[in-house]
Amino acid sequence: MKKSPLTTLCYIEKEDSYLMLHRVSKKNDVNKDKWIGVGGHFEEGESPEDCLLREVREETGLTLTSWRFRGIVTFTQEGYGTEYMCLYTADGFEGKMKECGEGVLRWIKKEDILKLNLWKGDLIFLKLLKDNAPFFSLKLSYRGDELAEAELDGIPII
Repeated sequence: MKKSPLTTLCYIEKEDSYLMLHRVSKKNDVNKDKWIGVGGHFEEGESPEDCLLREVREETGLTLTSWRFRGIVTFTQEGYGTEYMCLYTADGFEGKMKECGEGVLRWIKKEDILKLNLWKGDLIFLKLLKDNAPFFSLKLSYRGDELAEAELDGIPII
């Protein structure tokens, strides 16, 4: 079955840190060696919240109890197509964290996030999250690993 172009991504918060996933385990991974939040592709019939809760549980073992839908991010990349990502933050969870089959999970202090190997466009939405921006639409266009264009709420910013 073809993967849905709809995805979720969540930055789970604890004190002054985000739970980050270092994508080192999957073969043919567009995110190979990058640090990202947790999430993944919608399955048939799922709402954004259904996908968010399932993906977080599958990848971390945690059950979210409090989350916020922060924005929609449209990714385009030559040879990859278009992905529409529902971006969340979560500040409540329960359960015991498990190992992730897609990489290594680590709590990273928010002030240290920018030192990680991130997609350049992630820097834009991480700043929007930090600034507590109202709900936003961000479009990121890549050529290979290079961010070629970015638009925030329909206005070019790169």
